[in-house]
Amino acid sequence: MSTPRTVAVVVAVALALAIQVTVFPHVAWHGVVPNLCLLLVVGAALARGPQFGMLVGFGAGVLLDLAPPAEHVIGRWALALVIVGYVAGRVRSESAVLSSAGPRPPVLAVLATVAVCSLLGTSVFTLVGLLIGDLTAGFGEIIAVILASLAFDLLLTPFVLPVVLRLCAATEPLSARA
Repeated sequence: MSTPRTVAVVVAVALALAIQVTVFPHVAWHGVVPNLCLLLVVGAALARGPQFGMLVGFGAGVLLDLAPPAEHVIGRWALALVIVGYVAGRVRSESAVLSSAGPRPPVLAVLATVAVCSLLGTSVFTLVGLLIGDLTAGFGEIIAVILASLAFDLLLTPFVLPVVLRLCAATEPLSARA
């Protein structure tokens, strides 16, 4: 990974995390906040593929696990966002093979990818919490949290993903753009 790309990703993850833990709690619904870090991982994976998405997912996940007011076992978000990065990156890979328009998937595919990744990431985080005894919630509460996360993530997609995709394109080496 090139130095400008590394710096851009680190700054983007830090900014997304700062907004997620400082600003978004003010718009929370029953404790659920928009997951800006998840959207960043999806955008990075769609722009660069599964390996890059998993790397960004791991970094963003670990930072999200460590950021206050985290009250869960460290590693739950890291695992969830690594899986999200892989799935979103595979969408990029498959759409590049199927599309003659280039490696960028169509808008509906992006929205579907965000929806699947939001459901998947939040579900993995929640299920791991249930399995290790870190979370004691009822089925209704879990479904409400997953659906609220999905709604927040889809609402933010048109504002976040274009910025992330442009950032990834701007940090791409000139030789790869041709």
